[in-house]
Amino acid sequence: MRSAQEMIPIEEAVCADAEEILALQRRAYQSEAAIYDDYSLPPLLETLEEIRSRFGDHLFLKAVMEGRIVGSVRAREGDRVCHVSRLIVSPEIQNRRLGTRLMREVEARFPGARRFELFTGHKSERNLHLYRKLGYRIWKTEFVHERLDLVYLAKTLPRLSVGCERAVGAVYPQE
Repeated sequence: MRSAQEMIPIEEAVCADAEEILALQRRAYQSEAAIYDDYSLPPLLETLEEIRSRFGDHLFLKAVMEGRIVGSVRAREGDRVCHVSRLIVSPEIQNRRLGTRLMREVEARFPGARRFELFTGHKSERNLHLYRKLGYRIWKTEFVHERLDLVYLAKTLPRLSVGCERAVGAVYPQE
């Protein structure tokens, strides 16, 4: 039997969802702001106009439960690298696999990508745990200020066989 979270549909969001996604984003990122004692994180300062403009070059997914958006993620692809950002889940239902489902769905929506990249803060243990569980590995860190280092993670997909070649599970080199 599937859990209630597994039954929450995930679908493509549209620009009309921007206001609700932004409100959820601000609620979801409060816990991150508390970890870093920094309430000026970009997801908390993003404006409605900025989020609407991102619908032009990002795919937004949303998870809807009882008529309201309870999760979202956005991504865009360039040069076969998919940049994933702003994975958010309503605080009331976090840690129930919805984030995992959103990540798997966004990966499925970019079949041409050979690499997926994202970042989180160095103290964001739940995020780091989730991304590692999904096969992401740290490839770089970046100092932001004394309370924050950004941790960049990537997942490189195996090459698929082409024509008569045999799939050997080789991976693309780190870029």
